[in-house]
Amino acid sequence: MKSHYRAVVIGGGVVGASVLYHLTRFGWSDVALIERAELTAGSTWHAAAGFHALNADPNVAALQDYTIKLYREIEAESGQNAGLHMTGGVNMASDPHRWEWLKSAWAVFQSVGIETARLVTPEEIKEICPIVDVSGVLGGLYDSNEGHLDPYGTTHAYAGAARKRGADVILRNRVVELKQRADGGWDIVTEKGTIVAEHVVNAGGLWAKQVGLMAGVDLPVTPMEHHYFVTEDIPEVAALDKELGLAVDLDGFSYLRQERKGVLLGVYEQNPKHWNMDGAPWDYGIELIPEDIDRISPELAKAYERFPCLATAGIRK
Repeated sequence: MKSHYRAVVIGGGVVGASVLYHLTRFGWSDVALIERAELTAGSTWHAAAGFHALNADPNVAALQDYTIKLYREIEAESGQNAGLHMTGGVNMASDPHRWEWLKSAWAVFQSVGIETARLVTPEEIKEICPIVDVSGVLGGLYDSNEGHLDPYGTTHAYAGAARKRGADVILRNRVVELKQRADGGWDIVTEKGTIVAEHVVNAGGLWAKQVGLMAGVDLPVTPMEHHYFVTEDIPEVAALDKELGLAVDLDGFSYLRQERKGVLLGVYEQNPKHWNMDGAPWDYGIELIPEDIDRISPELAKAYERFPCLATAGIRK
């Protein structure tokens, strides 16, 4: 660990590793990432791992398109497999207003030069994700660049590529204090000594609020609970000759992707719940929080209607 860097990124999730990589990609090699535990030990470790192209904001849509294309580059540069599954993905709508919104999102895609997306009929949605019941579905927006990946592998691909460009990755060393210097730089006080940096990037994830407070900034962020589960093998999935496309039921508030010969199903909670308003405990990392099935039962009921094979599926985790 050096005593001085041009920039230091605090937080070793996929966002922090990506920031580190991009600093080096654009010419800054005197940079470091500091992580209190191991890479991914936070929200990245818990991620459901789907990646989406859909966004009605043209800037965000273009950024997501860039990121998806970047995954292959960082795999090649780092030598680390990111576990990419380019299955394609579809967002489906049953509500007329939501269907119009998908049409407008498709127009945004066209305006920024994304040519992998197209509007699809309910019958085409059934081809993309054969286990879906398309009753009531008006249509969907499909993008062949959607899918899922390995969050651990992707994070290490970013970090490995950054290392090859000169960056340092410092693990098992928690930042405990930030002190701004008279010249505008920062003293970063860690458990293993103090580092001076011209710039500090807060990529703290679940701990971003605590890191912000060290710099005198009270960020309006808080961790939120989120549920997903992984099933045992499902005969209808195991019998397929290709991997399921990523499927999002916008009006049912659920998403689904293939996981081995079963599926991963997640829900967008309409009755959201904060978890540790002031930030996660410092010793938290890869643990699971207690499930709250009653709170998400309305979303689950809709998901079981949209994906009927779930009714007989065992839950693996």
